[in-house]
Amino acid sequence: MSSTTQEKIKEIEEEMARTQKNKATSAHLGMLKAKLAKLKRELIAPKGGGGKTGEGFDAKKAGDARVGLIGFPSVGKSTLMSKFTGTESLAA
Repeated sequence: MSSTTQEKIKEIEEEMARTQKNKATSAHLGMLKAKLAKLKRELIAPKGGGGKTGEGFDAKKAGDARVGLIGFPSVGKSTLMSKFTGTESLAA
């Protein structure tokens, strides 16, 4: 019984939805996420020689993030953050 890549992706997403998120299942969920990422990469660039490219997917951006840099004084942490974000950081 051979499944298409899209069917495998759907099965993994359903299993992830069914699995409770806790400390005991985090390794299992991590393996499922890795399999899911591999299958989605195959959709974009399928194995084998030439031919039609696969159907792509979009990753939805959500939430906020905080980043902290730790390091010795005067090594350029604030400069690095300023270059990446296009803003000016304040020293703590």
